[in-house]
Parts: sequence; C-alpha cells; structure tokens
Amino acid sequence: MMSRQAFLCSLGSLYLSLLFIFLLMDVYARPANNSVLKEKAADSKDENEILPPDHLNGVKMEMDGHLNKEFHQEVFLGKEMEEFEEDSEPRRNRKKLMVIFSKVDINNDKKISAKEMQRWIMEKTDEHFQEAVEENKMHFRAVDPDGDGHVSWDEYKIKFLASKGFNEKEIAEKIKNNEELKIDEETQEVLDNLKDRWYQADNPPPDLLLTEEEFLSFLHPEHSRGMLQFMVREIIRDLDQDGDKKLTLSEFISLPVGTVENQQAQDIDDDWVKDRRKEFQEVIDANHDGIVTMEELEEYMDPMNEHNALNEARQMIAVADENQNDHLELEEILKYSEYFTGSKLMDYARNVHEEF
Repeated sequence: MMSRQAFLCSLGSLYLSLLFIFLLMDVYARPANNSVLKEKAADSKDENEILPPDHLNGVKMEMDGHLNKEFHQEVFLGKEMEEFEEDSEPRRNRKKLMVIFSKVDINNDKKISAKEMQRWIMEKTDEHFQEAVEENKMHFRAVDPDGDGHVSWDEYKIKFLASKGFNEKEIAEKIKNNEELKIDEETQEVLDNLKDRWYQADNPPPDLLLTEEEFLSFLHPEHSRGMLQFMVREIIRDLDQDGDKKLTLSEFISLPVGTVENQQAQDIDDDWVKDRRKEFQEVIDANHDGIVTMEELEEYMDPMNEHNALNEARQMIAVADENQNDHLELEEILKYSEYFTGSKLMDYARNVHEEF
C-alpha cells in the first residue's frame, strides 16, 4: 500500500504536470503580441536607449501592426497615466479624475462636449510628443559620445551591437578596417531594418549622419511626415498578402507572418479578431469601401490629426454617454473609469457627491 507521504508527492507531481499543460494551452491559444514580447526582451538600459520603441504613446497602432490597447488612456491622461495604477487607492484616483474632468470642462457647465474632448486629446498627445523630445536628447547623447552633434550609421551600429553583447572595441576595429562581422542571422535582419529606417530619417541632402532632430525621427516616426509614411509602408508590407499595397479586412485581421508558430492559433482569440474588425470597419476604412489604402492608414496613424481627434472624442463620449445627450457628465466618467484611466473605481455613485 502507498504511504501517505508518497501519495502526497504523487498528487503534487500530478498538479504540477496539469498546471504546466494549462499554461502551454494558454500560450498557444493566443496570438503573439510583439509589443509585449519586445518590452520584456528589452531589459538592457543601453538597448532601450538606442532601439526605436515598438510602442509609441498616443499612436493608435504599434509599429508591429498590433492595436495600441492603451490608446484611450494615453490620450485622456497624458503624462499622468502612471499615477493611475491598478493598486492605487480608489478614493485618491477618484479625486484625480475629478480634477481632470474640471480641466476638460473649460466652460464649466459640468459636462464635456466633443469639442472640449478634442482639445484635451490634442493637448495630451502633444504632451507625449514633448516627452519623446526630452527623452531623445538623452538617447542622442548615448550614441554621440564625442558630442559633435551628429551620429554616423557606423557609430550607431557599434553601439547597437555592443548592446547585444558584442565587444565594442573589437566591433569598432573591424568596421574601421572593413573586416567581415560574424553576426547571427536574426541580429543581421534587425540591423538591415534599422538601416532602412536610418536612411529614411536622413533628411536631404543625405549624408548618413543623423542630427538630434533626425535621430528623433528615427526613434519616433510620428514626429515626421516622411517617417510616418515609412512606418505605414512597413505595416502594410507586413500585413498585405496579395502585394497590392492595400489592406482588406481579411488581411487586417490576420497576424503578420511569423508572429505565431501555429497560424491556426490566430482564430482562437475571438476578442483580438473582433477588436481589429471593428477598428477596420468603423475607423480606419474612412470611405467604407472594404479597402484600406496607404493614405487612409496614414491618416489613422497621424497622432496630430485634428479630424481624428474629434472622431476619437465622439467615440469616447459614446462609450459612457448613458443619458444620450452627446456629452459626458462626471458620474458617467467615474462609472466608466476603467475605459478612460485603466483603473476601476468602485462605489463611484456613493462617493461622487461627497467629494465634488
């Protein structure tokens, strides 16, 4: 007969096995999100300083073609996003949200119109722009150690490879002497893509030397019309399956090639497909002809497009406008706080009158 200790050990092993299988099923049941994977992979401070980020604050789509799940919070909270943490005290977050409401409500009529929300969205987007400019100054210094005001492609490549674990002095010597670099295929592919982006950021006359302003376009293409167009071309290239440089609905709701090992897994995550279908049909496809052109995608991606900001304002109001007056009252924003701030505020109705 099995002893009690052996029986408990057997149960423990069975539990661990089942847990492992469950975790595997969960992983393979969901489309891979490159944005999350890249954030986790980019733990190195140096690498973060010189690699273009996949996630751009205030832009509706990630650079890998995934929808920006935090867009509403980013254009409603601006730099204050970090203050609304999931574990923050609800009462404190309610007060912060009330202060924001009063700032958006510029005519003090206790309700927010689409025009007021549009102005606020543009203001918060500009905050993200200015934040990127300040960060770029620090990042540019990291790749311009001699402080001569410009960075060559070779200088950048040396810093990039050093962030990947290569010996910086050895790499610099080999590049200086035009010697062959032994780089793995994956790193070389990243370098090739970065070089294409570098060329695009290099304003005429092209000299392959980026100034601080050009380096900002390299890291943050949303700051440059030309780079924004380049980003759109990259996204369409990744999603376009028939090579017509346009996107159909079926192409848009399919994952970019190589983002998941099992392509059948993309059909399992219904929410992911539903979100992309809704965004395609209701927002990106402006003329509703079933096709998204480069021009439509560029307009959708442009964070400083006032027309887009007004449409976004109307959509945000529609989400919480329970009394259907085309405005937002404080009670409505508090009730739908998770949509606007990512933070769920409990007992909003009981607290609103005693705090505001």
